[in-house]
Amino acid sequence: MLHRSDHNQPSGKSHWSAQLEDPEATARLGARLASCIKPGMRLYFRGELGSGKSTLIRGLLIALGVTGRIKSPTYSLVELYVVSRLNLYHFDFYRFLNEREFSDAGLADHFEGEAVCLVEWPERAGDALPRPDLEFTLAYAGSGRAISVQAHGKPGEQCLERLREF
Repeated sequence: MLHRSDHNQPSGKSHWSAQLEDPEATARLGARLASCIKPGMRLYFRGELGSGKSTLIRGLLIALGVTGRIKSPTYSLVELYVVSRLNLYHFDFYRFLNEREFSDAGLADHFEGEAVCLVEWPERAGDALPRPDLEFTLAYAGSGRAISVQAHGKPGEQCLERLREF
């Protein structure tokens, strides 16, 4: 079950919030997100450990047709998934201590061009990352999760409209 609350923040950026009652609702929202992913999009996922970032991304990847084990790349930093016309890079920067580690890892090139970048813990890369199309913030809310989504630019806003239909 999902409980919604829509509003626009004073800055004019598109925003949407909801309550996700369980991991299945989080995965279903990820599957809904799959319907609007386009080449070149950048999606950032924030939240404490266990808040549902990987569950949301897993729902997205499964809906796009990824089969087999889908894990958060905490140790490898990045996992590549090729689905039809999309190259999806799933990053996890949890282990980064500062922005310099992002630069040293040589990952900046992945954020240019047509690849879709899914980033957990983007704040650990500091200002080195380009602005995302969508930012997801997940938080504990009782036995469920609260999710807040911020869209930046046209592709993000179009995708946010699809999520609002969830």
